[in-house]
Amino acid sequence: MWKKVLWSDETKMELFGQNAKRYVWRKTNTAHHSEHTIPTVRYGGGSIMLWGCFSSAGTGKLVRVDGKMDGAKYRAILEENLLESAKDLRLGRRFTFQQDNDPKHKARATMEWFKTKHIHVLEWPSQSPDLNPSRICGKI
Repeated sequence: MWKKVLWSDETKMELFGQNAKRYVWRKTNTAHHSEHTIPTVRYGGGSIMLWGCFSSAGTGKLVRVDGKMDGAKYRAILEENLLESAKDLRLGRRFTFQQDNDPKHKARATMEWFKTKHIHVLEWPSQSPDLNPSRICGKI
């Protein structure tokens, strides 16, 4: 069954570095040596939002999301990329689609879109952690 699942999620990617604190160990009085500093960009350097999918057969489409993702934009991404990804990965028409419980994923209009396209959506527990593709694919 797991070989017929198309997994998906979206993520924000920092364009410069990581948006997190970093901790380092260094010798006393070396804090300002160039090898101990991390360059920065004013105002964080920006980020982009990406949607992607994968299966045991490999990766599907990776899509840059312009602006804020809402239900209509999510459905447009699915319309343009989901079935094509399933076809490219040779999943056939009877694959199962996995998405998390984000409100735009579970919206009535989105679930109706899946129904009209005859796409089975995997039931997913609320408040579940994000997926780690390397762990999932390694066990398929």
